[in-house]
Amino acid sequence: MYKAKAYSADSATSPLASTQIPRRNTTERDVQIEILFCGICHSDLHQVRNEWSHIMPTVYPIVPGHEIVGRVTGIGAEVKRFKPGDMVGVGCLVDSDHTCPSCRNNLEQFCPNMTLTYNSPDKHLGGVTYGGYSESIVVDEHFVLHIPANLDLAGVAPLLCAGITTYSPIRRWGDIKGKKVGVVGLGGLGHMGVKFARAFGAHVVVFTRSPGKKEDALRLGAQEVIISTDPEEMQKAAGTFDFILDTVAADHDINAYINMLGGDGNITLVGAPETPLAVSAFALLFGRRSLSGSLIGGLKETQEMLDFCGQHDITADVEVISIQQVNEAYERLANSDVKYRFSIDMASLKAE
Repeated sequence: MYKAKAYSADSATSPLASTQIPRRNTTERDVQIEILFCGICHSDLHQVRNEWSHIMPTVYPIVPGHEIVGRVTGIGAEVKRFKPGDMVGVGCLVDSDHTCPSCRNNLEQFCPNMTLTYNSPDKHLGGVTYGGYSESIVVDEHFVLHIPANLDLAGVAPLLCAGITTYSPIRRWGDIKGKKVGVVGLGGLGHMGVKFARAFGAHVVVFTRSPGKKEDALRLGAQEVIISTDPEEMQKAAGTFDFILDTVAADHDINAYINMLGGDGNITLVGAPETPLAVSAFALLFGRRSLSGSLIGGLKETQEMLDFCGQHDITADVEVISIQQVNEAYERLANSDVKYRFSIDMASLKAE
């Protein structure tokens, strides 16, 4: 075991502050990584403030961060896929049981014994796992991903969560080339959904409540923008969509978007509203429409997503900050004041 610099929160109301945390020495299958960039996900904010206490209560102190990009600094004796100096990524998972049906089907995110990157029982050191707001991390090689060499590392970091969260349902829905695809919301998730849908050849339409986001939506790749608070615009587009990706995490009228679907159309939720959404059965029955959800992706699909990003030069739009600005970033994130993801330059941690 060794000590690593990190930023942690001691309670739901305390700021993130400099600390030291334990990291395990590499076992035979482990990869040790110097963290270069770590994205800030909205779930980091939720968990630091214990806002998901009814689902996954926070254990303090907490070190958030599951959008990790870094350089390999050490490997275990049995590691074959990586070598020191490689640029790699780590997402929301750092372990699973490797044997359950989900793991055997490359769906580790549904493993009943998965280990999350932070705030999850740590079977090596006890306590809970600590995430990427740290100078280094040690991870089983199965959960480490190759980063394409042509991509900007700061913009790659959010791909490890926001990227795979939006890529997976779009990819799973099928061939969307030439199809009409809607993206509800233009935030950290939504802006990635627009980029992926456009790269797959879809006709992309952004739904937003904010007219001021129209220019940015078009810049990111959308061909149309619908102001969701305009009844005339919504009515005109009703029944015309093949697939809609709903990225909104706040309470909203899901039926308004179900009604946008044509026959056999699907709307997939990747946002997670705190309260249940009221769904009209008739909105689904007429047109044989479907409503589904999606949670990140397995390791195989996440690597596929990164390779796709390398081929199409896709990264997240990020604002790079120092670790010392993290508390300010959390306040801005709570107010939706970021385009479209914060990425922490972890070199700033060396100043602590």
